[in-house]
Amino acid sequence: MARRVFVVVLDSFGVGAAPDAAAFGDAGTNTLRAVAGSPELHAPHLADLGLFNLDGIDFGPRVEAPFGAYARLREFSQGKDSTVGHWEIAGHISERPLPTFPQGFPAELIERYEQATGHKVLCNLPYSGTQALHDYGEQAIAEDALIVYTSADSVFQVAAHEDHIPVAELYRYCEIAREMCQGPYGVGRVIARPFLGRDTDSFYRTPRRHDLSLQPPADTMLDVLSRAGKDVIGVGKIYDLFAGKGLTETIKTTGNTNGIAFTRALLTRDFDGLCFVNLVDTDMIYGHRRDIPGYARAISEYDASLAYFLPHMRDDDILIVTADHGCDPSYTKTTDHTREYTPMLVYGKHVRPGVDLGTRDGFGTVAATVCDYLGVAHDKLSGTSVADEIFV
Repeated sequence: MARRVFVVVLDSFGVGAAPDAAAFGDAGTNTLRAVAGSPELHAPHLADLGLFNLDGIDFGPRVEAPFGAYARLREFSQGKDSTVGHWEIAGHISERPLPTFPQGFPAELIERYEQATGHKVLCNLPYSGTQALHDYGEQAIAEDALIVYTSADSVFQVAAHEDHIPVAELYRYCEIAREMCQGPYGVGRVIARPFLGRDTDSFYRTPRRHDLSLQPPADTMLDVLSRAGKDVIGVGKIYDLFAGKGLTETIKTTGNTNGIAFTRALLTRDFDGLCFVNLVDTDMIYGHRRDIPGYARAISEYDASLAYFLPHMRDDDILIVTADHGCDPSYTKTTDHTREYTPMLVYGKHVRPGVDLGTRDGFGTVAATVCDYLGVAHDKLSGTSVADEIFV
C-alpha cells in the first residue's frame, strides 16, 4: 500500500540556542521566542501539534493535549546554514565546516572568475545582500560589473541587474563559479541574486534567485528512497540544496505562498514516498533582515494553511514540520543564521498524539523516522528513528 510523507522545512525556524551556540557567536538566540513576542503571530495549529510544549520553551500557548508527537532536535553538523542543515535532516552529518571567507575570496579566484565571465567583480566582502545593492548597484550598472559577496555562511553570491545582465546569463556565470568553487574553495552554495530598480534608493532583489549547491558527499534519504522505487518530490529550493541528487521530481516555487499552494495540491496526487518541502521566506526575506513582524506573518501563513491540510490528509499520510537552523530576527549582533535547536512536529492517523520525545540528538532523526515509516533500510544514514515510539 502506498504511503506518503510530507516533510516541511520552515527555513530558519529555530527554537532556542543549541548547547554549542556560543562557539558560533550565537549565545542566547531563540527564533521562536522572538517571533512569539509579536502580535502578528497566529499559530494555533502548530501549537496544537506541540510547538510550545517542546523542551526549553517556557513561553507561548502550551497545550494540555497536543495532537502531534513532538521533539526538539540538536544538530551534529559543523555549520548553521541551509545546506548542512538539510543534508543532516536527510541523514548526512557534515563533520567539517564548509569553507567561509571572512576577508573575501582570494584574489587568485576572483581574477580567474573575472577572466571566465568577462566582467569586473565589485565588493568581494562579507556583506548584507540589500546593502550590497545600495553600495555597489549603480557602479555595477555603470561598469557592467558583477557584485560578488559572501557572508558568515559558506556562500559565493553574485548579484546583477536583470536589465543589464539577463538572468540566464547570471545563471551561467554562477555555473562557472560553481565549477571553480571546489576543494578549498568548495562553498556550500553559489547563489544568483538578480535585482531590479532604477537607482540606489529603489534597487530590490527579484524572486529569480537560484542556488547551486555542492552535491552531498554521501547518500541521503533522498537516494535510499529513490533507489527503493519510492517517489521523492522536492518542492522549493530542495533541488538546489541537494544539487538534484536523489530526487525523482522537482517543483520550483517563487516563495512561501506558492510553495504552500503546491504542497496543498500534492495532497490530491497519488504518489508513494516523500514530498520534501522548503519554505524559504522566513529565512531569506525576514530572518536575515531582522523583520520580526514579517517573520511572524510568514509562520502564521503556514499555520493557516494547516486548517485545510490536516483534515485532508489521507489515512496513511504523515506530516513532519521541522527546520534547518535558526535566524533569530531579534538578534542584532549579526544578520546571519543562528545556531539553534529545531522542532520536529509529527502528525497523522498513525501517530500517537501527545508523545513528548524530549530532546533528540541529530537532525537525522527525521531521515531515519521517514525511512522506517516507508519501509526502506537506512543503515548507512545518520539518525535514530523514533518510529517505534510514535507510530501505531
